[in-house]
Amino acid sequence: MRRPKLKTILFVSKEESAPSTRYRALAYFDRLRSDGWNPVHLPAPRSLFARLRILKAARKADVVVLLRKTFGRGYIRLLRKYSRRLILDFDDAVFCRSNGGYSKTRRCRFERSVSLCDGIWAGNRFLCDAAKAHHSKVFVLPTALDISKYDEESIKPDDKLVFVWIGSHSTRKYLEAELPTLEKVAERLGTIELKIVADFTLESGRLSISAVPWSAETEARELRSAHIGIAPMPDNDWTKGKCGLKVLQYMAAGLPVISTPSGVNAEIIENGMTGFLPRNDEEWYQVTKKLSEDPELRERLGEAGREKVCRMYSVDVVYQEMKRSLDEIQQASCKSERPPVIR
Repeated sequence: MRRPKLKTILFVSKEESAPSTRYRALAYFDRLRSDGWNPVHLPAPRSLFARLRILKAARKADVVVLLRKTFGRGYIRLLRKYSRRLILDFDDAVFCRSNGGYSKTRRCRFERSVSLCDGIWAGNRFLCDAAKAHHSKVFVLPTALDISKYDEESIKPDDKLVFVWIGSHSTRKYLEAELPTLEKVAERLGTIELKIVADFTLESGRLSISAVPWSAETEARELRSAHIGIAPMPDNDWTKGKCGLKVLQYMAAGLPVISTPSGVNAEIIENGMTGFLPRNDEEWYQVTKKLSEDPELRERLGEAGREKVCRMYSVDVVYQEMKRSLDEIQQASCKSERPPVIR
């Protein structure tokens, strides 16, 4: 008996090392293959040749997923023409500036892309609401983790309390803004260290700081060897579009989390249950003091956070919603005509 032909799903996004590509595309490839899909990834085009290559690949695919990519009017219309089914997947507020300010260009590109797609995958409810203003078929697919990667045992130091922050240069400003608060806490409580897992470090004369270069192989171990994960963040339209990856990583590593009560962080973290959401310097001090004095509380909150990730934010759980949405999008947008060949 002849095997059924595999359906091709093409993901167009940043390079494979980019977090959005790793967590929202590559993480699902094995599961997609098990369900009869042939998943393919191509980097977002930066040249005319790359754009033509993607159009050719789109013509052969059953589904094309644009991951965090919006294009100008001409190219998105061509991509729409050459794609049987087109999905926009976004886990950032791509319709505004990175400071949360309004951008007419980004807003127009976003609205045009959403309106031309067959379905939308939004990383959180805020993003979902933004897309629903222009499309009826919007699915919330939160960023998810393979929690087994966080099972490795690590030794935590007994002589100090280690905060850990994981991120990159692009979110450095959020940690820098909170540094004075962390310095005040350290001065009042004593032996506190801030571990930065990223591509930079910070300097402080009032707080001990260690920097660890990020790598996919060591990130889970570095998180587990700390006591508390921190996720400071301002509250604006850009940060409301964030999908809480670092918070989920801390929780998967069994750490209690301290975060400003902004964006999706305030939804993921249950105050007093999986972490704390302090609003000012004094509250940061009080929750840090409580956690520093009570190892059992740290362990209890960490276990509750890990259980929540398993239940709501694991790759297996989120894939079921991806699978359901793909079935629904395909049924609703069947096309009988193939687009013309690009020569």
